[in-house]
Amino acid sequence: MTVTAEDGVRSAKGRSSLVRSPQFSSFVILVVLLVAFAIADGNFLSPVNISNMMAFLPELGIIALGMTLLLTAGEFDLSVGAVFALAPVVVMLLVQNAGVDIGLALLAGLLLCIAIGAINGVIVTKIGISSFLVTLSMLLIVRGAALYITQGFPLKSWNEPGFFVTLLAGSFNIGAFRFYTSLWWFVALSLLAVYVLRYAKLGNWISAIGSNRNAAVARGVPADAVKIWLFIATSVLAGLAGMISAFRISAASPVAGTGYELEVIAMVVVGGTALTGGRGTILGTIVGALMLRTIRNGIVLVGVPGLAYNIFVGVIILAMLILHALLQKNAARS
Repeated sequence: MTVTAEDGVRSAKGRSSLVRSPQFSSFVILVVLLVAFAIADGNFLSPVNISNMMAFLPELGIIALGMTLLLTAGEFDLSVGAVFALAPVVVMLLVQNAGVDIGLALLAGLLLCIAIGAINGVIVTKIGISSFLVTLSMLLIVRGAALYITQGFPLKSWNEPGFFVTLLAGSFNIGAFRFYTSLWWFVALSLLAVYVLRYAKLGNWISAIGSNRNAAVARGVPADAVKIWLFIATSVLAGLAGMISAFRISAASPVAGTGYELEVIAMVVVGGTALTGGRGTILGTIVGALMLRTIRNGIVLVGVPGLAYNIFVGVIILAMLILHALLQKNAARS
C-alpha cells in the first residue's frame, strides 16, 4: 500500500511538473492557434497549405537548434541570418566563376561557416567581449561581404539534377502532402540535439555553464572550449540551412536571411529556453518554430496584412516571457 501511495505521489508530481513546464504552455498556445486559424479559414489545414508551411519550417528550425544550445550556455549569435546568406553565395560563386566542383564548393562553404563561428567564439571567450557586440559586428561584416562580392544581385543556384540537389532539396510525397528532404535533416538534427542536451555529458556542461560559469569551471568543465564549439555549430547549422534554402528555390541572394536572427531567437525563447542561460529545451524550440510559422501563415490566410506579422510575434514573445516568469515563480514557491 505504501509503495502504491508513493508511486501515486510521484506520478502526481510528474504531471504537475509537466503542466508547469514552459514547453507545455507553448504547446497549449500552439494548439489554440491551430484551432483558431482552422476555424477562421478552411484552407488552413489543407494539404497544399501544410506542405507550404513545412517547406520553410526546417530551414529556420535547423538554425534554432544551434541557437538553443548556445542560449542554454548563456550566449547567442546575431550573425546567423547573414551566414545563412553568405554560405550559399560563396558556394555558387566558386561553382560559377571558379569552376569548382559543387561538392568541393559546398565543403568550402561549410569551412567558411566554421571559421566564422570560431572567430565569434574565440573573441567572446578569450577576449571577454559580450556575444551581443561580437556577433552584431560579425553580422555587419558577413552581410557586407555577401553584398560586396555579389554587387547586391542574387545568383542563380545550382539546379542540375544530382546527388547534392537530392540530398539538400529533394522532395517527396506522402499522400496529398509534399515535403522536402530538409524535413529529414531537421528531424535528425533535432534528435541529435535532444540527445546532447538531455542525455550526454556535454549537455550537462552546457547547462552548468549557462547557470554558473565559475562554478562549472571550478568543477572541471572546459567552459571556453564548449562555448567555442557551440558558436561553430550554430554558424555551421545556419550555413547548412542557407544552402538548403538556396537549392530549394534555385537562388542564392546576399540579402537572404535578413531578420532571421531575431526570429530564431524568438522561436527558442517562446519554446521555453531561458535568455539568461542554464535552461534549454529542444522540444520547446520545435514547438516555438511551429508556432511562429503558424502565425506567419495563418494571419495571411485570414486576411491580416503580412506586414503585421512582427506585431503578432512581439505580442506572443512578450506574453510567453511573462507566462514563463510566472511559472518559474510558482515553481520556486512550491
